[in-house]
Amino acid sequence: MSEENSFGGRMRRYATVTTKMSGVAARLAGERFLGIGIDRDKHAAELTAILGGIKGPLMKVGQLIAVLPDVLPEEYARELRQLQSDAPAMGWPFVKRRMQGELGPGWQSRFAEFGQEAAAAASLGQVHKGRLHDGRAVAVKLQYPDMASAVEADLKQLKLLLSLYERADKAISTGDIHLEIGDRLREELDYDRERRHIHLYREILAGEPGVSVPEPINELSTKRLLTMTWLDGVPLLSLKDAPLEQRNRLAYNLFRAWYVPFYRYGVIHGDPHPGNYAARADDGINLLDFGCIRVFPPRFVNGVIELYHALDTGDRDRAIAAYETWGFTNLSKELVDVLNQWASFLYGPILENRTRLIQEAGGTEYGKEVASKVHAELRRLGGVKPPREFVFMDRAAIGLGSVFTHLQAEINWYDLFHDLAADFDADALAARQSAALAAAGVPEGV
Repeated sequence: MSEENSFGGRMRRYATVTTKMSGVAARLAGERFLGIGIDRDKHAAELTAILGGIKGPLMKVGQLIAVLPDVLPEEYARELRQLQSDAPAMGWPFVKRRMQGELGPGWQSRFAEFGQEAAAAASLGQVHKGRLHDGRAVAVKLQYPDMASAVEADLKQLKLLLSLYERADKAISTGDIHLEIGDRLREELDYDRERRHIHLYREILAGEPGVSVPEPINELSTKRLLTMTWLDGVPLLSLKDAPLEQRNRLAYNLFRAWYVPFYRYGVIHGDPHPGNYAARADDGINLLDFGCIRVFPPRFVNGVIELYHALDTGDRDRAIAAYETWGFTNLSKELVDVLNQWASFLYGPILENRTRLIQEAGGTEYGKEVASKVHAELRRLGGVKPPREFVFMDRAAIGLGSVFTHLQAEINWYDLFHDLAADFDADALAARQSAALAAAGVPEGV
């Protein structure tokens, strides 16, 4: 199987994406611009099947969009949510070739049991359930073939799309956005790095009883194969109609799973769609995927805390200092006021000391109104260049917030934030981060 990035692999990818997506795009454009009616249920199912078959980064776009409430018509969101953990799987012939290529001809003897059917399939790989000879159930994650070429081809097309977008709309400079997405996607292809990420999260969350992290099986893992202990649970959103107390417990544990690593260690789980979490029987949270992990310099986390205090006290100069800490440049007072509009929306739940939904004042419709207004103002002021660290932080915050929105949890988010950030110290975070990364073997820096 071809595995490394190659010219031939990229050319095949270009042809596949262009051929399969052109018909769907044409029908959608016909409905939008020409008034030609389509069967939305059928069209949504076709789009899901195509993205699932293409796999790779384009499929991850479908995963992300489907998580955001009210962004898509329900017919599309319902179908695309299947891509979170139920995408079309590769067959048994592929599985045998992959396993033999990574573990050798006698690979089956290293398992007491190995399921031929995929337990889950996603954008870059699929998971099979097995059992070791010591009785432990394991999840075996296999990377699809030729993903390196697919990622590079999709990144090149993404760069073209971003450049065309930027020519038409000067509100946001996209150069660093593309660099950041590229680095994170390439990291996701390295399952040995993901194995180290799991060790990192086991260290970071060892004191959190409401969060479970699998144990990697080092001797059964390679750069394209990852074996870890199996965690039993149910899809998180299958409990969105559970009693409020249960949904609040799930939301609390999810908050801790995401923000303890960030505020204590400067680390985030950058792909917070519901397929990467599962609910335990005791309402704890299982973390299931560690490919997209972002490690931030302590100064960035300090900027997050400083911006909170600036918004809380209405201190524009402190806000400017926070944005500059992140890497924003050429900040006029008017531009900062515009950025603060979006920041106030994101920080809103932790600025109010009361029990509330994560989104109020019109819900997601209000969020879209704020985003549209901010975008128009940024365009009028000549645009802004977001620092690359901001890309996945913003994506993760929005994605995690959408999960809380689906759960309709009612929590005092202010208390949860202050419990973690009240004694924040950048030097202490730097020391904890350095020690944890070294222990897990994760490289420091971008």
